[in-house]
Amino acid sequence: ARRWVVEVCHSWFNRFRKLLVRYEKLERSFVALNHLAAAIIAFRKVPTDVNIIYG
Repeated sequence: ARRWVVEVCHSWFNRFRKLLVRYEKLERSFVALNHLAAAIIAFRKVPTDVNIIYG
């Protein structure tokens, strides 16, 4: 069965436990963590032919 795009996106963000439970008290900290998680998810989706660590 195919999943909706929104469901897939939610499952990617749910892998970050700190965002799933929302321990942050301040909204700006929570938003910053969301942006960081989105950047990590996007970075993992980019195909790389070269190993970044070893060149």
